Amino acid sequence: MGEQPEVPAAYAAGPVAALRRIAFLLERAREDTYKVKAYRGAAATILPLPDDEVARMVEDGTLTDLPGIGKSSGRVIAEAVRGETPSRLAELEAEHAGPLVPDEHGAHALHAALRGDCHSHSDWSDGGSPIEEMAITAIELGRDYQVLTDHSPRLKVARGLSAERLARQLDVVDAVNDHLGGAFTLLKGIEVDILDDGGLDQTEEMLDRLDVRVASVHSKLKMDRDAMTRRMVAATRNRHVNVLGHCTGRLVTGGRGTRPPSQFDARAVFESCAEHDVAVEINSRPERRDPPTELLELARDLGCIFSIDSDAHAPGQLDFLWYGAERAAAAGIEPERIVNTWPKDRLLEWATK
Repeated sequence: MGEQPEVPAAYAAGPVAALRRIAFLLERAREDTYKVKAYRGAAATILPLPDDEVARMVEDGTLTDLPGIGKSSGRVIAEAVRGETPSRLAELEAEHAGPLVPDEHGAHALHAALRGDCHSHSDWSDGGSPIEEMAITAIELGRDYQVLTDHSPRLKVARGLSAERLARQLDVVDAVNDHLGGAFTLLKGIEVDILDDGGLDQTEEMLDRLDVRVASVHSKLKMDRDAMTRRMVAATRNRHVNVLGHCTGRLVTGGRGTRPPSQFDARAVFESCAEHDVAVEINSRPERRDPPTELLELARDLGCIFSIDSDAHAPGQLDFLWYGAERAAAAGIEPERIVNTWPKDRLLEWATK
């Protein structure tokens, strides 16, 4: 007898889940954005449709008449409707699921210890997905909490949030948490710009309403070394600042090109972080790898605490914490010194010091 064709594995999660999972795996593998958007857009198209209507369109061969449904996404939908694991999903699970880094220096154990993420963005600023999509993905990744940290108003290119827009966002966060029912918490935060004089780009009133605040330099990255040092030290002394974000601002790879690190007295900045209980961010984005290794080790030696953050601007990027965990483990940083290994209540107690 000839070789029998392989029977697709059963699949019960439905076409929307299949499309979302494909988009997530592509994004996490840093594939082209247009591919990710195609699958996520297809999921959005069929989400409001009744199951029987989608099944009828599969049967009639009219799926691709819908806006945003192409040949590839249509095949995924058809296979999922038939209760089969879509072939594209099976391929991506085989290629891209699992740990993103090797298990060296205890990286996998450190990653497993991470309970949340203190730096993420939504489509309220320069992220690509709605708040609820980011929260649902964080839940699927097993997180206990996620801090939403959209940009502050000065960063106009990123649609930074005015005080009024931020206040509206906080109401949305409350609504999302009410809907989720308490097993997971979306925390209220901001990535606030550090102004030229070290001040913060948001009102005192709004900063007081937040759970966690990441402060980052996004402008005048080539500022004179002494001036940049004064700027960053002043920010770390601010009572509102919990995390010093991507401290050098460098870019080492990626579509935006490369950018050299800002120049400042790292010892003075990190000593101030240690004194004022400000966490130094280990930014997990592959194009940042910030701080550089020598500065990461200096902050370690000066007694700083840390936050391993994804700086995710899309759902699949939430899993970039693997890269930060790998760097922290290689530097020998103990889990206890990493604030997002802490339970939510301990994190909040620290952040409202």
